[in-house]
Amino acid sequence: MFKKKKMSDIDPITEDHQEGEDLKIPVNDKRRFNDQGERVAAEADGAAAERKPEPKEPVISPKEIELETRLKAETERREAAESKLVGVQAKYEEAKANLEKETSEMRARLMKTLEDRASQNKFNFLQTLLPVLDNLNLAVNASEHDASVENLRTGVIGVTRSFEHALTQVGVEPVPSIGTQFDPELHEAVDMVPVEDESQDGKVTAEYQRGYKFGDRLLRPARVQVGKAA
Repeated sequence: MFKKKKMSDIDPITEDHQEGEDLKIPVNDKRRFNDQGERVAAEADGAAAERKPEPKEPVISPKEIELETRLKAETERREAAESKLVGVQAKYEEAKANLEKETSEMRARLMKTLEDRASQNKFNFLQTLLPVLDNLNLAVNASEHDASVENLRTGVIGVTRSFEHALTQVGVEPVPSIGTQFDPELHEAVDMVPVEDESQDGKVTAEYQRGYKFGDRLLRPARVQVGKAA
């Protein structure tokens, strides 16, 4: 039979715990919560997570490797071609600039040469005209001392000869006319005269004004009279 415990048999310490604080009951709860009330995985869960197999890397097939290799080689070849093209373009621009510079300098030299040549030709022509002026002055002086027609005629003939000589020196030549066949490119027919000799038909019989040529160019045509057989 059980004996009833007396009040004196009750442990005073146990009594104090029941009165002052709750009795802690051990519980095997592995869940953990942080200060914000969020659940934190337990050590067992972490260990289990660590034991999970890592995802395997995707296996690349030989075909994909070949394609990647070809793509890389093609990319490198394209980049090399672009680099070469840039170099060629730079050389082209440099050659173009040099050519334009040389052309400009050559044009300037050519223009200066032509100007110098034209100036020299003018100088030479003026030099050839000076004797003509001298002969005119001589004719004027001679007429002051002797006003005869013969002396005046002689002076004029001398001036004419010297002027023709000056023109010849610069390349001016007279157009042949009297006795030559009429040429519409060299002659200008002023009138026509009947001729008895048929051999004179279409030929120049008289010259009213002399024509001149400068090289192959016609300065002016000769004004002439043309024979026509009756």
